[in-house]
Amino acid sequence: MKPTDLPHRRRNPLTGDFVQLSPHRMQRPWQGQEEANEQTMRSRFSKDCHLCPGNQRSSGLDNPVYTGTYVFENDFPALLEKAAPGVADHPLLQQESARGCCRVICFSPRHDLTLAEMAETDIVGVIDTWAEQHTELSASYRWVQLFENKGAMMGCSSPHPHGQVWATSALPNEAVKEQHSQQGYWSEHGRAMLLDYAELEVQREERVVVANDEWLVVVPFWAAWPFETLLLPRFAVARIDALTATQRQSLAAILKRLLVRYDNLFATSFPYSMGWHNAPGPDTGDARHWQLHAHFYPPLLRSATVRKFMVGYELLAEAQRDLTPEQAAEKLRQQAERHYRAT
Repeated sequence: MKPTDLPHRRRNPLTGDFVQLSPHRMQRPWQGQEEANEQTMRSRFSKDCHLCPGNQRSSGLDNPVYTGTYVFENDFPALLEKAAPGVADHPLLQQESARGCCRVICFSPRHDLTLAEMAETDIVGVIDTWAEQHTELSASYRWVQLFENKGAMMGCSSPHPHGQVWATSALPNEAVKEQHSQQGYWSEHGRAMLLDYAELEVQREERVVVANDEWLVVVPFWAAWPFETLLLPRFAVARIDALTATQRQSLAAILKRLLVRYDNLFATSFPYSMGWHNAPGPDTGDARHWQLHAHFYPPLLRSATVRKFMVGYELLAEAQRDLTPEQAAEKLRQQAERHYRAT
C-alpha cells in the first residue's frame, strides 16, 4: 500500500485550510440517499421558462428576443444599493454594511443547451460577457463574483443555461483568505503562487485533467469535493477582462473540453457550482500577486445519483474526502472529448 493510500491531511495554500483524506473508505458500501438522474431531453424553447427569449419573468417584465448572451438585474436580488448601517457596539456583536447588486447572465437563447454542449464560438460570447460585467462592476465594488450553479442538485431553479454575477462593497471570506495567502507568497518568493502551482502541476502531471498552451485544469492537491477542479492560466493575469482575444478563444476551448468530460464521466448533465476569482477592486494597487482562476465544485461521488455530503465531521471539524485527487484526475482524463449526447 502506498503512503498516499493511508489517511492523511493536505493543506490548501490559497485558504490555509486542511482537508482530511481517507482513501481506504472508497471500498465501503453505499446505502444512503440517491438523487434523481437529470436526463430529461429539453426543447430549444419552453413557453414556461422565465429565462427564454420573449417570455415573461416572474417579476412581470418581458425578456427581449435575445440571440446571444443576455444580462438583466436579478428580480429577487440578495444585495441592494441600500444597506443596513454598520454596528459595532460590542466586540461580540459586530455588523458591517453590505451594499451590492445582483444580475443574471443567460448564456444562450436555447433552452436545451448547457455550456458543455454549446459551440466554442458561443462560449467565447459568454467569456466576453463575464469580462464586460467585471469591467463595469469592479469600478464601483470591491468584489465581483461571477458564478454558475448548474443542476437542481446545486439549487438551480431553472434549467435554462445561465449564471449570475454578484458585486459587493465588502470583500467576502474566501476572497480575504486568498488575498492574504497570495500576497504572503509574493512577498516571500517574488512570484505569483498560482503561476508557480500551475508550473508544478504540469511537471508532476498526475493531477492534470486537460491543458493547452495557455490554460490548465487540475484536480488540486488539496481538493475537498470528489471531482473538484481548478482552472488556471499559464501566464500572468489578474482579471478576466485583461484576457486577449486569443486567450479567450483558448479558454473557451479548454472549458468545453473540461465540461464534456464532466458530463461523460457518469453520462449525465453534471451538476456543479463554479466561479471566477478575480483580483479585488477598485483601486487596490499592485495586483501582481493575484492570479485569475476558476473553481469548479461538483457534488457527485460514485455515480450520477450518489453525491458527496459535507456533513458531520466536515461541518464540525474539516473537509474530508475518500477518492484521492490523483484518482479523480485520472478518471476525468480518461473521458472522451465528444459529448455522450452528440449525434
